[in-house]
Amino acid sequence: MSSNPVAETVAALMPRAKQELTELVAFASVADFTQFPRSESEGAANWIVAALRAEGFTDVDLLDTPDGTQSVYGYLPGPAGARTVLLYAHYDVQPPLDEDGWTSPAFELTERNGRWYGRGAADCKGGVIMHLLALRALKANGGVPVHVKVIVEGSEEQATGGLERYAEQHPELLAADAILIGDTGNFQVGLPTVTASLRGTTLLRVQVDTLEGNLHSGQFGGAAPDALAALIRALDSLRAEDGSTTVDGLAGDAEWQGLQYPEEQFRKDAKVLDGVELIGTGTVADRVWARPAVTVLGIDCPPVVGATPSVQASARALVGLRVPPGMPAAEAAKLLQEHLQARVPWGARVSFELSGLGEGFSPDTSSPAYEAMASAMAVAYPGQELRYAGEGGSIPLCATLAGLYPDAEILLFGLSEPEAQIHGLDESVSPEELERLSVAEALFLRDYAAR
Repeated sequence: MSSNPVAETVAALMPRAKQELTELVAFASVADFTQFPRSESEGAANWIVAALRAEGFTDVDLLDTPDGTQSVYGYLPGPAGARTVLLYAHYDVQPPLDEDGWTSPAFELTERNGRWYGRGAADCKGGVIMHLLALRALKANGGVPVHVKVIVEGSEEQATGGLERYAEQHPELLAADAILIGDTGNFQVGLPTVTASLRGTTLLRVQVDTLEGNLHSGQFGGAAPDALAALIRALDSLRAEDGSTTVDGLAGDAEWQGLQYPEEQFRKDAKVLDGVELIGTGTVADRVWARPAVTVLGIDCPPVVGATPSVQASARALVGLRVPPGMPAAEAAKLLQEHLQARVPWGARVSFELSGLGEGFSPDTSSPAYEAMASAMAVAYPGQELRYAGEGGSIPLCATLAGLYPDAEILLFGLSEPEAQIHGLDESVSPEELERLSVAEALFLRDYAAR
C-alpha cells in the first residue's frame, strides 16, 4: 500500500483493532434465543454502544426492533452543510455449527497462518471494526468531513426483518446521501470488489404427518406411510438430475453479465472434493449470482445413533431458497410452497411456516459514489482496478433502504472473501484486508465529501 497519513494511521491502529475484535467475537451473539442466551447479543450491542460513545458520537441508542432483537444506532455530526453517510454492519452471527469441528474455539479470536479465526470475524463483527478504524484514521488526519450515521443490526442472519420494519416505522432515522453496507467482500483476497447484485432469500419450514405415532417397521412397514420418506421424496423434486434448482413457475435460466467465476477457482474456494461434480448448468457466475438456488438447511428426524426400527409418523425440514433480484421474495416463497404441496405423496398431511423473507437488490453502480470508491480502492490496493461482482447471499435491509431513500447511493463491500469461510467452520478474516478496506473507507469518505 502506498504510504499516506491515513494508511499509516490505520496500520498503527491494527493492534488495537485485533484486541477489539477479540472482545467482540467473544460474545456468542446468535439471534436465535432458543439456542443462545439473549444476554450474549445484549452484551455485543452494549459493547458497540460504548465504542461509539468513546468515538464522540453524540446520539447513540439501542433500538428495540419488532422481531425482539436490538440494533445499535449512532450519529456523529460533521461540518455544517456536509453530506451524510450511513455505515452499516451487523453484530449477530450464525451458530458455530459443530464447535468440536473448529480448529480453535469459535468464540475466541485466534491468530493462525496470518489470519484471525472466530465466528463473526469477517461476517460481520469485522465490519464494525472496519468502520471504527476508518473514522479514527480520519479524526487523526484533519477530521471526519461528513455527518456519519452508524447502524449495526442485531438479527441480519435470521432474516426476521426487525430492522427493516423499524426503519419503515422511522423513515427519517437512516436517511443519508450515501450508504456503505460493510457486509459483502472482495472476489478474492487482494482484489478490490464492490457487489453489484444480491439475491433475495426465503426460509420455509415444511412438516409432513402420516400417522398418529411411530410404528414398528417390522409389523407395519410396507403399508404404513412413512412421513420421512414422503418428505424426502418432496424435497428431491426441488432439483433436476444435474442438480439445477427446479421450482414450478420459478425461472432458472438467467445469465450473469460481468466478472466471471472460473470453475477451478470456485472448486478451490468451495473446497469441493476431488472427483465430485459441480451442480447446475451455465457458468458458475450464472449459478451463484443470477439464478435461484434451493438448499435443504435442516431436517428433524431421528439421528442414526439411537434410532429404532420404526416407521416415522412426522418429519420436518427447513428449506432455504435464494432468488435473484427482481423476483419478489414473497412470490418465490409462494411458488416454493405450492411446488412442495403438489409433490408430497400418498395424501400425507403437509403444513408450512414461513420463517424468513428478504428481498434481492441491485445497486446503481454508475452513481458518483462509485467513482469515489474506485479512487479510494486504487490507493488501498495499488495496481488493482475496482471490480464488480455478484453476491449469492442476501442482505434484506438493502432493498428496504433503497425504497425509503431512492436518491441515496448504496455501496456494498466488506471482509467476506472466499477464504473467510463465513457461515462455516473456522471462519476467519484477513487482517491485511481489514487494514486495506479501512483505508479505502476513510479515503472514500474524504473524497465523497469533496465531490
